Amino acid sequence: MKRILLRSGKSPFDVLSLEEALHRDVIATNSGNLIFSDAAHKILSMPGTEVVSNGMRTEVAAAGRINEEYDAFVVPLANAFRPSFEPGLQRLTRLIGKLKIPVVILGVGAQAGLDQDAGRLKAMEPTVRAFCSAVLERSASIGVRGEFTEKYLTDMGFRDVEVIGCPSLFLHGEALTVEKRVPELTAASRIAINGSHTAVRSGGLHKVITRTHARYPNLTYIGQNLTDAKQLHWRDVNSANGRVTQMPTHPDHPMYREDKVRVYMDPVTWFDDLSGYDYSFGSRIHGNIAALLAGTPATVLAFDSRTLELCRYFEIPHRLLNEVPADLDPAELYAEADFGPLTRNHKERFDRFTGFLDRNGLRNTFTHGDGGAAFDQRLRSLTFPPGVRPWLDTDLASLAGRFGWLQQRITELDAHNTQLKRDLAKSRAGAKAAAAARGALPSPSIYRRARRVVGGPLRRALKPSK
Repeated sequence: MKRILLRSGKSPFDVLSLEEALHRDVIATNSGNLIFSDAAHKILSMPGTEVVSNGMRTEVAAAGRINEEYDAFVVPLANAFRPSFEPGLQRLTRLIGKLKIPVVILGVGAQAGLDQDAGRLKAMEPTVRAFCSAVLERSASIGVRGEFTEKYLTDMGFRDVEVIGCPSLFLHGEALTVEKRVPELTAASRIAINGSHTAVRSGGLHKVITRTHARYPNLTYIGQNLTDAKQLHWRDVNSANGRVTQMPTHPDHPMYREDKVRVYMDPVTWFDDLSGYDYSFGSRIHGNIAALLAGTPATVLAFDSRTLELCRYFEIPHRLLNEVPADLDPAELYAEADFGPLTRNHKERFDRFTGFLDRNGLRNTFTHGDGGAAFDQRLRSLTFPPGVRPWLDTDLASLAGRFGWLQQRITELDAHNTQLKRDLAKSRAGAKAAAAARGALPSPSIYRRARRVVGGPLRRALKPSK
């Protein structure tokens, strides 16, 4: 049995309550992460291969165990080449440096502005060099998201770099069907909109959201951040992102009060819900990839290099957010969107992706297995919680569920605290015993004085005579 360790927040088959998922942050701050990690899990799953999630933990001390228990370490990444992730990238490099098994990177990206100027990444270049060097000692090549990241690495002198996009869009293998279900969008159309805090706060997206909300009664905002989910489920606004009142996930926003906001902690429920929409648009790349995987037309409002290079590589309909007017009507985006290049050239991109896997010693379920049938069947046998929605109700069942979980956590923390007190008492008792034992023996200073007194005469006495 071949065992692959996969960097991911959780296994696709882990069913957690919303409270537990939020508490453990299984989405690693952004639910889009689970889309590409779940896709990688499915792609690599086949008879004779076990895929195990590492829970996103980067434990350098675990390198020995990983070498013993696994045959490969597969790391799907997104915009890992960015200053805010540099400490995480350094930890990951230290771990990789201790591994003796193959390490394969799926779809890493560099993050810059729409001008694709890599100058802001100059300061972290030594970290990126160390990471890529460590990886290339253990793999044939590095898989990157698009041409910008490819150029960023080749300009540093790395040659074994392959553009493979993101594994998320290969969830269904070489098949990708996206068709317009209605001739045009109307006031009755179901539309999903998404956006990052940065795009809303400083990119002008909040104006687009406001206008679209006024025009389309069946509009739903789909958030992705952990803070978004906590705002919906706990009404928690105790963070910098949580205090952005322009976000529909904020309790003061009209879309929150109208129950028109969702966050998904499991991709399968995300896809299922989006399959019932007519259209999706916004600045979130994986928010719109989720729609495309559900067969729903989507347009990306690209806000930075990481979204732009993926749109260009996969030929996803897109516009630049900084060129979008505040009174943008999604009906205009829908009318101009052409999904022919995306679907028509998908197989070519899929073959390039599986070729990358082959060159790095990884088999895939579509070429070597059952096409993911067993994976899908197992996933569909499970019942996942629905998307997180605004906490608007005050009924006893809703309150009991939330406060019941909190009470359980308090009980667990009390038990943990009690154990810590016991351990501390034992430690103190042990320290006292050790101190008493030291008091019965000569102090270290006595030994040092003794060596000075007898050391010289002893060396002279033992010195051979001429």
